[in-house]
Amino acid sequence: MAATPRFRNDAVAAPADPLTEPASADRKHPVDETLPPLKMFTSGLQHVAAMYAGVVAPPMIVGPAVGLSAKETAFLMGASLFTAGLATLLQTLGIWRIGARLPFVNGVSFAGVTPMVAIGKDRGHDGIAVIFGAIIVAGLLGFLLAPYFCKLVRFFPPVVTGTVITLIGVSLLPVAFNWSQGGNARADDYGSTTNITMAAVTLVIVLALRKLLRGFLQQIAILLGLVAGTLIAIPVGITDFGAIKDADLVGFPTPFHFGAPQFEVAAIVSMCIVMLVCMTESTADMLALGRIVGRPADERTIEGGLRADTLGSAISPLFNGFMCSAFAQNIGLVAMTKVRSRFVVAAGGGILIVLGLVPVAASVIALVPLPVLGGAGIVLFGSVAASGIQTLATAALEKGENALIVAAAVGVGLIPIAAPDFYHAFPKDLLVVLDSGISTGCVVAILLNLAFNHLGRKPDQEPSEPQTSSPAAPAPVAAH
Repeated sequence: MAATPRFRNDAVAAPADPLTEPASADRKHPVDETLPPLKMFTSGLQHVAAMYAGVVAPPMIVGPAVGLSAKETAFLMGASLFTAGLATLLQTLGIWRIGARLPFVNGVSFAGVTPMVAIGKDRGHDGIAVIFGAIIVAGLLGFLLAPYFCKLVRFFPPVVTGTVITLIGVSLLPVAFNWSQGGNARADDYGSTTNITMAAVTLVIVLALRKLLRGFLQQIAILLGLVAGTLIAIPVGITDFGAIKDADLVGFPTPFHFGAPQFEVAAIVSMCIVMLVCMTESTADMLALGRIVGRPADERTIEGGLRADTLGSAISPLFNGFMCSAFAQNIGLVAMTKVRSRFVVAAGGGILIVLGLVPVAASVIALVPLPVLGGAGIVLFGSVAASGIQTLATAALEKGENALIVAAAVGVGLIPIAAPDFYHAFPKDLLVVLDSGISTGCVVAILLNLAFNHLGRKPDQEPSEPQTSSPAAPAPVAAH
């Protein structure tokens, strides 16, 4: 990527370790390698297990809020799985200049839940139709903006990327904690010793399997841990088999099942704001994943990834799905297992499509109790934060005001986590951005990096970070 003289460290950090060395002429990069069928399937299934709850949660919230029946809400859940699979295939395999072609999982964005509920509350099918119309417009707008939005990568040196990646991991940890307590704060057993003990048992099992197993079995330790935790949960009594009994054998998300999309200006504006937030987070996720897999994300990669996100979002309402964006929790899975093949995640996308078409199969995945998933999630999400800390180790925090940049950005980014009602007096439209610690922390990091490291600096003045794009830059030791 060509850099302008003003931004001397705009290149994304590429540490000189085995993960970032280019593949030799006679060997494919690990991202482009295919695995044997069994490994491909089980590793892909592991990604699905890690993201399943995140995909079905938004329709579980939006459906009842707009007034849909339990059966219609279940239909929305199946449609969300189906469209998440389509978006994941578009992202991993790619067509033309669409798709990051990284092991990148796409699914329903949780950032849109609050505005979608506000748009469609108690309006039934009309509410869903208005939501879908707004998502289509927001997706198409995002697709057109992708070639310009991707240029923001120049504003993501290590001090920014490390901060954002750390915030991604830290922001996801409360999700794991919520799952560990049971997932539903209104339930009588929420936070019970049984739920938390099951989460702890699963966490210990995953750690033990990672320590004791070798080779491929070590790579699927998360999946094995989820299976073991679910089996233990059966006699404990927290495994619900009701989903299997009520599930249909086959089903297809009939296009525009709830009617033709409707277009309202206020709804469109709200979802366009959500789309910009999703694009910001996806950019940070691609930078994080690119570093982890050893293929740093450049402008073209991010442009392709954003196009896949936005096009997937625009197509999703056709099959009754919601806005799609990157799933950061799966980045932790890639970091932990070291399985970097994008075709593994593509296999996971295929599994998601099957789950969307065969509700009874989806219900089998749903057997995994949330406390079990929460125990594994602590490791997964913590791995993302650890990757961010590793990136910050290359950001020369002892120079200039880099440590101050990180301190302020992390502090602001943690506000929605540490004090969820902090912005309660602000307009609801602003909460779409302010309630995302990743977005606010990212903006603060970028602005402070510009203020301290670029604006007002003389041309011959040394930057406060090493020029990581230079061959002479020190090579940090990778810690995975």
